Amino acid sequence: MPDTDKHDYLEPMDILKLMDILPHRYPMLLVDRIINITENDGATGIKNVTINEPFFQGHFPGKPVMPGVLIIESMAQTAAAYTAYAGNVNTEGKIILFMGLDKVKFRKPVIPGDQLKIHVSITQKRPPVWKYESRATVDGQVVAEASYKAMLADPESV
Repeated sequence: MPDTDKHDYLEPMDILKLMDILPHRYPMLLVDRIINITENDGATGIKNVTINEPFFQGHFPGKPVMPGVLIIESMAQTAAAYTAYAGNVNTEGKIILFMGLDKVKFRKPVIPGDQLKIHVSITQKRPPVWKYESRATVDGQVVAEASYKAMLADPESV
């Protein structure tokens, strides 16, 4: 009898592989690596949050908190890199654009020293448009979740 719980995991993506796929660079590259990658069941992005992040200078002095929009951006970057890698989608010369966000919830602040784990899965794919579900956790506790839609586009068409 076949093991239906078995997943065929792809090789993890380090920062160099991510930079081959994503156009983002410092300070907007918000995922450090991707692990637990499967072709159809999703992946987990890792963002190591440090006090050296430029946004902590003003958000907030004396009480550093990672902005929620940047948590969402880290979800989107994880989803884009996962889709390109697992689906063998060529992103060269393309950009990935948000088309919509739904069911966004922030449950707990993310602070320096946290390791943000971003669990992403594709809920619908009709290239060049994909829909995703994401959940971000720190130490096993959900800190944010969202559903969103994104598309792959030529920069000239934007």
